[in-house]
Amino acid sequence: MAEGGSVSTEALQESFKKFAAYGDTKATGNEMTGKNWAKLCKECKIIDGKAITSTDVDIVFSKVKAKTARVITFEEFKNALAELAPKRFKGRSKEEAIEAAYKLIAGKDPTNVGVTKVTKAGAVDRLTDTSKYTGSHKERFDQDGKGKGKVGREDMIEKTGYVAAYKGAGTYNEKAKEK
Repeated sequence: MAEGGSVSTEALQESFKKFAAYGDTKATGNEMTGKNWAKLCKECKIIDGKAITSTDVDIVFSKVKAKTARVITFEEFKNALAELAPKRFKGRSKEEAIEAAYKLIAGKDPTNVGVTKVTKAGAVDRLTDTSKYTGSHKERFDQDGKGKGKVGREDMIEKTGYVAAYKGAGTYNEKAKEK
């Protein structure tokens, strides 16, 4: 098997170590778990959903690791890639396919996809943002977010004879004239 070609083994090993240590504070980066192997394959686009699926990746992981081991070494990692590469890059020679797979991985770092972002605004800013108020609380502020004072808090009784919040208040006389 050709050793890397244009992709240096150091760059590949560097990415291997980063993914191997990802999510585990005690990991040395010399051995990779199946979970991190799957993460590497997904993020580096080894899994394309057509030729290679996550199931293929899991099967290859089980195949290359030692019988009782739960992790793979860098050498086993290269063997796993050698097994997946021809399937992922059809129509290329085995060496070209492995080279293409190495290029996908070399220099890549694991990303934190789906990690919850911390809101930059403090709790007070979020809670006092009047644009997010709903229901009766929204009625207490005008369009600019300024409070309406007592008018916004209390039901003011209008002695007009109309039901509260009736939009046509004061139009009876006009309608009566029309008839």
